[in-house]
Amino acid sequence: MSPQNEPLRLTAWPAAAQLVARWLERRERIDALFETLPGKLAGPERARCQHLVFGVVRHASRLEGELAKLIAHPPRYSTRSVLYLAGFELIEAEGEHADKGLVAKIVHHAVDQAKQLASAAEARLVNAVVRKLAIALHAQLAPNRLAAADVLASYYSHPEWIVKRWLTNYGAEHTRALLKWNQSPAPVYARWRDWAAAPPDWLKATPWNGFCEVPSGRWSDVEPLLKKGKLYLQDPGTRLAVELLAPRAGETVLDVCAAPGGKSLQIADAMVVSGVGAPSAKGPGRVVAMDLPGERIARLKENLARAEVVEVALVQADVARDGFAALDASRLPTSYDAVLLDVPCTNSGVMRHRVDVKWRLQEGDFHKHGRQQLELLHAAARLVAPGGRLVYSTCSIDPEENESVIKAFFDSRAGGPFKLETKSISQPWVTGHDGAGAFLLRKNL
Repeated sequence: MSPQNEPLRLTAWPAAAQLVARWLERRERIDALFETLPGKLAGPERARCQHLVFGVVRHASRLEGELAKLIAHPPRYSTRSVLYLAGFELIEAEGEHADKGLVAKIVHHAVDQAKQLASAAEARLVNAVVRKLAIALHAQLAPNRLAAADVLASYYSHPEWIVKRWLTNYGAEHTRALLKWNQSPAPVYARWRDWAAAPPDWLKATPWNGFCEVPSGRWSDVEPLLKKGKLYLQDPGTRLAVELLAPRAGETVLDVCAAPGGKSLQIADAMVVSGVGAPSAKGPGRVVAMDLPGERIARLKENLARAEVVEVALVQADVARDGFAALDASRLPTSYDAVLLDVPCTNSGVMRHRVDVKWRLQEGDFHKHGRQQLELLHAAARLVAPGGRLVYSTCSIDPEENESVIKAFFDSRAGGPFKLETKSISQPWVTGHDGAGAFLLRKNL
């Protein structure tokens, strides 16, 4: 059997090489790629595999540019994946001051992997190229604050059009800070759900109430807490919208575009906690989660099942087309004390987590999303009771999906009964967590 036809060994590096090869060839979504990993690749090996793949995708165009200078004719994808993985490890090694022993180890390991995943001849190519790549990457200096868009885009591995857009919106210093942020590995955060007990000491405290950082190497401790429902993996950036909504015990709350359900669960938990301090004569309350039928509904159901005390209901519908009718047909309220509309967006605020977003975005996507977001906002507004609250939220940092949508809403007739009470914008290089936008609108009595 030839090396390239041998079964995939259940260790991180060859598993990562297989995923990287597929991504380079087909540009498949990273989340879909990871669903193809064997179930036996678990724990630290699976985490290491994800780290390697994410690193390659983060630095893809920087690596591609340097490798293009060293190879006249690109090799097979199986060999390219080895080169990209070794290149990412070399970039990581720069953070450790390019220790020569570590660089040599990276080179030798890449050669060994190439022998297994490709061929002896390609392993010799890998040996020569990775040695030169180590020198080339080490010679690169981070761009200064006056660097042009193309230089920033090349070094920080982002599409140039995105960098130009951010330079216009945020200026040079903030753009460079955002690019550096997107290129850094994201910690794992979780929300502690057991209001009656303190989280264990090994979960690191954060500045954000209710959120902890999960230290690496503790998955065996995390998993039981996840299964018991005491812990929910979630970035602190998600708190902005729910905090503005401020759901209370006894209310009826609608979560539009609810899948996969993290915010629905957060709303239900907030209602339980508020009821502990100030129980409502109306009871614990109700959360209705609405989203389009599809693959994400299974995850939404799973998360809604974790809610305690508060009644939950699921409606599969398009709020912009038949939201009112679907609620009425399900014998659910058509007017709510509070409505959360967390709209589909470009994900420009969460690129540190969703590492392939920047390679999938097109320049016209911001305008396209803005039109859809305004349509959804109009539909959600019709479901707010007099005196009720509506929170419009995104995981985008772009004004075209945040302030511009809110302005367009108030410029329309639909905005007449509402007023903007407050807003919260997370710029990740400032807040230290994912980027997001949240706007609290109040409907007149």
